[in-house]
Amino acid sequence: MGTTDKASNKAEDLKGKVKEATGKVTGNEHLETEGKSDQTKAAIEDAAENVKDAGAKVKDALTGR
Repeated sequence: MGTTDKASNKAEDLKGKVKEATGKVTGNEHLETEGKSDQTKAAIEDAAENVKDAGAKVKDALTGR
């Protein structure tokens, strides 16, 4: 996974956590839900990057790199 992708996903997760916490404190259910959604999106993107990395490792192993 590229450093940029990793940082972007981490930032998305952090942004979601802040939104969720702010929504809880202020009683704003929409903001809280939006924060949870941002965190889920970041987790899915991380998983996709991990799959790409695993695929690249398998390819390298098969080609002898």
